[in-house]
Amino acid sequence: MNHSTGTLYIVSAPSGAGKTSLVKALIDAQPSIRVSVSHTTRAMRPGEVCGVNYHFVDRETFIDMIGHGDFLEQAEVFGNLYGTSQSHLQQTLDEGHDLILEIDWQGAEQVRRLMPGARSIFILPPSQLALRQRLTNRGTDSDEIIETRMREAVSEMSHYVEYDYLIINDDFASALEDLKAVFRANRLQQQAQQQRHGNLLAELLA
Repeated sequence: MNHSTGTLYIVSAPSGAGKTSLVKALIDAQPSIRVSVSHTTRAMRPGEVCGVNYHFVDRETFIDMIGHGDFLEQAEVFGNLYGTSQSHLQQTLDEGHDLILEIDWQGAEQVRRLMPGARSIFILPPSQLALRQRLTNRGTDSDEIIETRMREAVSEMSHYVEYDYLIINDDFASALEDLKAVFRANRLQQQAQQQRHGNLLAELLA
């Protein structure tokens, strides 16, 4: 079997659309797919593990990394810095693993510019009402915060047109099958199959 490089997948969704659960279920089903672990300056929360949830670094280290051009994309959210390491990402792809980058549309825009070969997937809820119910059912946010999240979600969802694939997460099992189908179809593209099955193809044409 010939070695082929992995594909970078950008996955975006508004808060409450179920992106995290879908990506986790996909990884559980297909362990060869990796999820990119971002660097952040925010404090580690209870139960988090450095290198699994995030690479936790101090602000000075992060700013040094920006200076060295280490980040493919970076953003500041609520005073904390987040970024995707370019070298780690490239190494994972070179090892032949497909890699998922869970970022918002602004990060996706930065990544597409630098890595035009990336495929992008946007996950949508089945309705605004369903989204509101999911945000409310978490039971952690006040009505005011839920209203803010709803406004942010509508703004975020308006960027779906920039993505290659749209998945509606109405029924979780169906949405997961759709997500798996995207990965499977991309692996069957002629160029990827040529890299993977070079010996077989040569033999068939001998």
